[in-house]
Amino acid sequence: MPCNPTDLAQVRLFELLDENELGELASVIDSMSAPAGQIIFNAGDFGDALYIVRSGEVELYVKDTAGQKIVLTVAEENDLFGELSMLDERPRSATAMTLMDTELLLLDREDLLLLFQKQPDAALNMLAAMSTMLRKVDRLLQTRVSRNVNEEMDEKLPTLQLIADWIAWFSGSMQFLIINGLWFAVWIAVNTLPLGFNQFDPFPFGLLTMIVSLEAIFLSCFVLISQNRQAAKDKIRADIEYDVNIKAELEIAHLHEKVDHVHEQMLERFSEMERMLKT
Repeated sequence: MPCNPTDLAQVRLFELLDENELGELASVIDSMSAPAGQIIFNAGDFGDALYIVRSGEVELYVKDTAGQKIVLTVAEENDLFGELSMLDERPRSATAMTLMDTELLLLDREDLLLLFQKQPDAALNMLAAMSTMLRKVDRLLQTRVSRNVNEEMDEKLPTLQLIADWIAWFSGSMQFLIINGLWFAVWIAVNTLPLGFNQFDPFPFGLLTMIVSLEAIFLSCFVLISQNRQAAKDKIRADIEYDVNIKAELEIAHLHEKVDHVHEQMLERFSEMERMLKT
């Protein structure tokens, strides 16, 4: 349904239009209401219109090869989305879903051409909005990981491995050092000083030497087991980082290809408008 010109005047993309131009645009632009949780369009759908949020919030997201949801951005009041498919006539690159009750404006290709003819500066506003979204995606690709290597490793650990990790951790703590120091001191004192106790391991403390040797052997084994698991974790982390780098490279190349295509179309439209103005 058509919208009110006074509502269009509050949108940043149309703020440079006068009352007559707003009236002409309001006669051709449509508006729609969407409840919370409604899908506006899905990734892969074909579309020839962009959307402007009058009120509410719209989440734009994609899913990676593992099926995980990646939120690209949340369009809020006066933000636009869906402009790429309208300009390059290709399938939607993301899914749009409302997060709350939302009011939207729909602007198709003919309406956009009318807007650019009335106010060429609006094209720069659209390019600025697209550049903002591209920067958000770049930051997302720099920080995004496909999965958590620590959680992945912990899910596969048997009980004995968890015990070995805890022993290896505890053997490198100050508590372990203090306990061993007190134990050695008491052992030596009982077997050397006249404290009234039976000296069961007199100097040179053969039993203590054997116990300490066995302790060192077992602790070394536990530490090696823990180090082997850490090496396996590092290998998985390296594989994940490689996958993420490949995904980032492909996505960025795809985004730049879209931006270049949009830039070419904008230049063609500017040239067409200049010819129309000259005539």
